[in-house]
Amino acid sequence: MLQIVHVSTEKEKEDAMSVRKQVFVTEQQVPVEEEIDQYDPSSDHFVLYDQSSPIGAGRFRMIEEAGKIERICVLASHRGTGAGALIMQGIEAFAEKKGIGKLKLNAQSHALLFYEKLGYHITSDEFLDAGIPHKSMEKTIKET
Repeated sequence: MLQIVHVSTEKEKEDAMSVRKQVFVTEQQVPVEEEIDQYDPSSDHFVLYDQSSPIGAGRFRMIEEAGKIERICVLASHRGTGAGALIMQGIEAFAEKKGIGKLKLNAQSHALLFYEKLGYHITSDEFLDAGIPHKSMEKTIKET
């Protein structure tokens, strides 16, 4: 059974970071000093568990009047199962409870269709982040 958890313990945060390092640092070759950044201490973190095993993660923080969703990742073994959508739903529900109307994210170009299916639309030209092509995207979840 898959369960999304808003991180509240050190163990849960370690689980989230473990998935992020496996996906971004090991698999995608992002330098660890770029992956783990100055925003991590003040961000809200989420981890997706399959039973007790961490299989996905994401991060949320505020920028100006919008919520910014970052570091969405799922272990290769669980991609294509709906795990990424569960992470996004959990973060969006958290943002909605906080009264946030607009969400932003920077999507890796290969994942644009995934986010478009979740209601996000492209708002920028392609750019490189950690050497990986991205585009900025937005979604309104509540009219203000």
